Amino acid sequence: MTTVGAVCLPQVRPERLRELARTAEDVGLDELWLWEDCFWGGGIANVAAVLAWTERVRVGVGLLPVPLRNVALTAMEIASVHRLFPGRASIGVGHGVQDWMAQVGARVESPTTLLREHLTALRALLRGERLSVEGRYVRLDDVGLDWPPATPVPPVLAGATGPRSLRLSGEAADGTILTASTTPDGVRKARALIEEGRAVGGRTDPHPVTVYLLATTGPGAAERLDAERRRATRTDPELGVAGDAHAVADAVTRWAEAGADTVVLQPAVDEPDPAGFVRFVAEDVRPLVR
Repeated sequence: MTTVGAVCLPQVRPERLRELARTAEDVGLDELWLWEDCFWGGGIANVAAVLAWTERVRVGVGLLPVPLRNVALTAMEIASVHRLFPGRASIGVGHGVQDWMAQVGARVESPTTLLREHLTALRALLRGERLSVEGRYVRLDDVGLDWPPATPVPPVLAGATGPRSLRLSGEAADGTILTASTTPDGVRKARALIEEGRAVGGRTDPHPVTVYLLATTGPGAAERLDAERRRATRTDPELGVAGDAHAVADAVTRWAEAGADTVVLQPAVDEPDPAGFVRFVAEDVRPLVR
């Protein structure tokens, strides 16, 4: 069955996050997704707050930029979240936006090398292993978590767009997050590249794919979607959907049939009612998805 979620954009003020969390819980949303975008808010702080305010809804973070984070700190925080709220968080890591990484002095020469090293060490630490690593970017000297996650070990997702990153995600991550710039055909191509990486890594475990899908509804939905595409320099008319619940549910089904296990509906930045959007996704769209 396709999982249907909604994004709480980082442009939503932190003091409104509780309202969205409670709405997601009350209306039965499958998953609420958060972003750690510079320089809006911290992903771990926000996910922990949402999980504490709710009891059922799953919460995703897509994604934590690895140049900003020492892998030991990433492992410590993810382990704490999963011990406090077992089985309710989906946390991804990725390159981050390179311009933002440069702004904070964290941009690296080889983002793919960093992501590989980070994924490898992070997954090992979360398995409870003790590591000494001397990589190009990741260096650990006899590091292990005193409080690793309880079993089962939580999956680590990777955000990926280009072929190298998608193959790496298949090889070294437990799932992949695709951006809202991904068409249904893009999902199929991503799946093929992920499978190439899984073959290299000898992976036979499940590898779920999550994709964001731009969605607008209500008065002026089509115009707002066009404006959002222009703002994000996305010109493909196949990207995103505007319309009522039936139109949005049909789009979710197209992306799911292309290979997405989870489709997370992403509102426009100018969405006037973020809580109403969450309610629309859960109450109006979700029941219509085949």
